[in-house]
Amino acid sequence: MTAEQLLRLDTESSEEKRAEFRIGDLSREFGVTLRTLRFYEDRGLLSPERRGTTRIYSRRDRMRLRLVLLAKILGFSLTEAKQLIDVYHQPDGQRKQLKVALSRFEEQREILEEQRREIEESLDAMRLTTNFVSDCLSKLGGAD
Repeated sequence: MTAEQLLRLDTESSEEKRAEFRIGDLSREFGVTLRTLRFYEDRGLLSPERRGTTRIYSRRDRMRLRLVLLAKILGFSLTEAKQLIDVYHQPDGQRKQLKVALSRFEEQREILEEQRREIEESLDAMRLTTNFVSDCLSKLGGAD
């Protein structure tokens, strides 16, 4: 699922109106495996209700999953995603969460831009080195 799809606030969809979701529902909707959902539960990111052996996820879990997947696309670790999400439960949580998220997003963008610069430098060095080695090989009589 793309960031654009995750950010879409589709409040009129039938999925958004439902109060409960089974593990398969979320798996299909978000394109993640059942194993991934269970892993997120183990990490404390989701907390479905149990009815026998069936996991029943709430709208809150669905939104948390959406935020976890968005954080993952943005390059955050699951620990960082959990920290961002958990701010919501503090006093003035929604406002604080948005402020913290904006700050962390700006920091992460800078990190990713630096990584992109480093990758571009590596690619440039790879092109130069490849051309150099290819020229050396040609001078020696062929490129086997």
